[in-house]
Amino acid sequence: MDVDAYSYAHRRAWERLDYLSTRRKLTGAEADELVTLYRRTSQQLARLQSHSPDPELIAGLSALLARARGRVLGGRADTWPEIGRFFTHRFPAALYRTWPWWAGVAAVFLLVSAGLAGWVARFDSARTVLGIPRDTGALTERGGAFETYYSEHPQGAFAAQVWTNNAWVTAIALFTGVLILPAVYLLFMNALNLGVSAGLMAEAGRLDSFFGFILPHGTLELTAIFVAGGVGLKLGWTLIDPGRLSRVEAVARQGRATATVALGLVAVLLVCGCIEGFVTPSALPAPVRIAIGFTAEALFLVYVFGVGRRVVSARAEDVPGATGDGSGEGQ
Repeated sequence: MDVDAYSYAHRRAWERLDYLSTRRKLTGAEADELVTLYRRTSQQLARLQSHSPDPELIAGLSALLARARGRVLGGRADTWPEIGRFFTHRFPAALYRTWPWWAGVAAVFLLVSAGLAGWVARFDSARTVLGIPRDTGALTERGGAFETYYSEHPQGAFAAQVWTNNAWVTAIALFTGVLILPAVYLLFMNALNLGVSAGLMAEAGRLDSFFGFILPHGTLELTAIFVAGGVGLKLGWTLIDPGRLSRVEAVARQGRATATVALGLVAVLLVCGCIEGFVTPSALPAPVRIAIGFTAEALFLVYVFGVGRRVVSARAEDVPGATGDGSGEGQ
């Protein structure tokens, strides 16, 4: 092998690889070119190692490949831009792609809660069936357990407690969804608790207090639970019906989307915890507290159906036929 001629023939490709591996940002085409040049140069280095005694050339190419390898494998990542991209692209896109699932969960959940509330408020048989004590005045009366629950602990500690508890509930709903029945049971128990509380407060003529304490934080909090339940059930359904992909590929893709939602909901539930810890028990008038809760919910929905829809639409234009379930935005 004529090493000089071989080096001359491939030097421009090596220089291009070196240029691409040191650039801060690459377009999609440049990233593909980087991978192609990296593979080709690796093969060329192997050929030179078996035919050439030139240690300087081999060392230079080895150093070049080491730099390119770090870029190809993503060894060098900018943390804050990645976090920003997560909240501007990956998380809202994952929410938007699954919105029919969690909207369906929300509808069924609220219907079940409303039905249970009406049953508890109007029929004594509900107390017998559900094991509710006859005397619930300690819970429903003014200054009772329902109201003092939100103010009996220091606000900061209570917000942290609520955040961790809600994060645990949503995590269970998300990742037991693959088995379907455990997630359905968890959602039903939450609907039962909400419905029973609403029914007892309605029976006591205290629905104004119920909504005054539930709506400020509960609107967004329940939405987070609906999202967790819907995305978890979609993961379980993907295992049953993987569509055009193999079962392993489909579940892996949806699993990545589920993990994205799980991480994003941590931030959503942090907002819920702060509202429940600092706004719900505050001395603000009930309409103001409720307005804060509705504002948080409205911002979340704008985030999903504004930002999320735009990201998914842009991705579909870039990759015609893309389904979006984890295949885009680096899932």
